[in-house]
Amino acid sequence: MNDVQAPKIEFPCERYPIKVIGDAGEGFAALVIEIMRRHVADFDENTLVMRDSSKGRFMSVQVLITASGPDQLQAIHMDLRATGRVHMVL
Repeated sequence: MNDVQAPKIEFPCERYPIKVIGDAGEGFAALVIEIMRRHVADFDENTLVMRDSSKGRFMSVQVLITASGPDQLQAIHMDLRATGRVHMVL
């Protein structure tokens, strides 16, 4: 058994990475940006990095935010999943 504990995150946490993986296609990045703006007052689109999967079926969008706390992160996750286009939020 391994007793390694995850490091504690202190909030606010600057440059907190969120990676969203979903169905590629028109408007996916814009959808992620819209949700981030809803939950992150100072969201900076310049932190956005997009990558298509090797066959182009999926897209990953990574952003860096200033995370204010677990409630904010949970709300972002729920809104992203509610779109029906998002398969995973890391």
